[in-house]
Amino acid sequence: MQQAFIGIDVGTSSARAGVFDEKGTLLATARHPITLWHEAGGVVEQSSSEIWSACAASVRAAMGEAAIPPSTVKGLGFDATCSLVVLDAGGHPLTVSGSGDDRRNVIVWMDHRAMAEAREVNETQDEVLRYVGGSISPEMEIPKLLWLKRHLPSTYRSAGHFFDLADYLSFHATGSTARSICTVVCKWNYLAQDQRWSRGYFERVGLGDLASDEYARIGREIVAPGTSLGAGLTKSAARDLGLLEGTPVAASLIDAHAGGVGTIGGRGKSGEPVDVCRRLAYIMGTSACIMATTREPCFVPGVWGPYYSGMVPGFWLNEGGQSAAGAAIDHLVRSHPAYSEAVATAHSAGMEVLEFLERRIVSGVASLGGAALLARDIHVLPEFLGNRSPFADPYSRAVVAGMDLDVDIGSMERLFVAGLCGLAYGLADVVEAFRAHGVDSDMMVISGGAGRSPLVRQIMADTTGLTVAVPETQEPVLLGAAMLGAVAAKSCGSIGEAMASMSAIGRLSEQTPPGLADFHRTKRRVHGLMRKLEQDSRHAMQGIASIARRDTKN
Repeated sequence: MQQAFIGIDVGTSSARAGVFDEKGTLLATARHPITLWHEAGGVVEQSSSEIWSACAASVRAAMGEAAIPPSTVKGLGFDATCSLVVLDAGGHPLTVSGSGDDRRNVIVWMDHRAMAEAREVNETQDEVLRYVGGSISPEMEIPKLLWLKRHLPSTYRSAGHFFDLADYLSFHATGSTARSICTVVCKWNYLAQDQRWSRGYFERVGLGDLASDEYARIGREIVAPGTSLGAGLTKSAARDLGLLEGTPVAASLIDAHAGGVGTIGGRGKSGEPVDVCRRLAYIMGTSACIMATTREPCFVPGVWGPYYSGMVPGFWLNEGGQSAAGAAIDHLVRSHPAYSEAVATAHSAGMEVLEFLERRIVSGVASLGGAALLARDIHVLPEFLGNRSPFADPYSRAVVAGMDLDVDIGSMERLFVAGLCGLAYGLADVVEAFRAHGVDSDMMVISGGAGRSPLVRQIMADTTGLTVAVPETQEPVLLGAAMLGAVAAKSCGSIGEAMASMSAIGRLSEQTPPGLADFHRTKRRVHGLMRKLEQDSRHAMQGIASIARRDTKN
């Protein structure tokens, strides 16, 4: 009988499910949207109940498309954004919102309400911070918990569980409160190499009460991704998903890390053994993550990690990133005067607007790489949500230079390409930081929605000097989650075995002409000048801001 495994991925705006066979072939996929509540002050919230319902709808739709019986599904795994879920002792939602609405019980990864708390945590200079590149991010969970304790103390006191979203999903599916090493080491400052939380760190940052019940609210039992949890799907979860009670459920991964697992171990055309330490994983969605695997810990300033067993068990992980990637490009394109015209033209041709722009651009150039020349006179520092790495500056903001008064689609194309170049230069900053601290690679495997773009891949290759590859599957994040299900079901003995047997490498980027490499080096210098201008401008205006606040009070 055919075996199938399900991967469930919860991103920023939707939940998706993918059904795969034992060879990693995608049989079916489905998606369901999720509500985002945006408010001033960097507040972004979701509902865990709605997220679970979206997961259930996606699984049912994917199973319907695959046309296989539930008995065929031997295991499933979850991945999700690193968002904070708050529940009471009975597992019911508790509000994280000023609205008081208990449905809004998820602080989304991109929520930056805890900027002040992150700064205070960093001022402690605790030894634990060495393992997040020396500086914690407001996107991580400890600053958010500290914000809750200060600003919503009733929620904080009443909470029975603080979950990373991926762990919440496995909890809801099985009733197990076990946390994945991936989530707690990467987002909660758990010291996986020592198998412990740091009581001194929590006391120093003002969260010493988390240790009072032996860390029951944030995780007493920490297990490796792929570990089979509880007795599998509970009766109610199985009913929701349309699967069988007792189906094995794996300890989860963060979404980008699932993309890493789904890509870096893929078989090459030559069939030679794969060294995952020579490959970077670049997962590009609303944000972007750049993942490097090493055998020994490498400390890279401004880059998260090193995390022991944070992605591949037994290896160390360094995680660079860009807080706004796909979101930055979307924002740039929407801001252009020709956006409405481009959308109408794209839709009439049955395309999305970015696909339409790329086809127009590629049709007018001699080579993919040559498309970057369109951005010769326009430059973008696309840091709309700050710089995650390697500068660890959440206050950084975007800069665009070289705009004129043109309002046609050709002008929009130039801005689009300039935005892609800006993202590529941010990626190159991380790759250079890796190399300077002993993390070297030959290949970068790119996934996520933008990873399917040949233009994006070629600009990344031309900028970083790496060979850029795409995985054979079109859904590497879902595949990574499904691999967890295969491990939980004991169909694969380990994540390493699952990577080798269920994934493969597809197309490679073209060679970069010497002249184009010089072009990108020059634009990268401009990129650096823009960063300095942004920082200097911010510092210059800090005193003015304090005067403005004083005048407003008067």
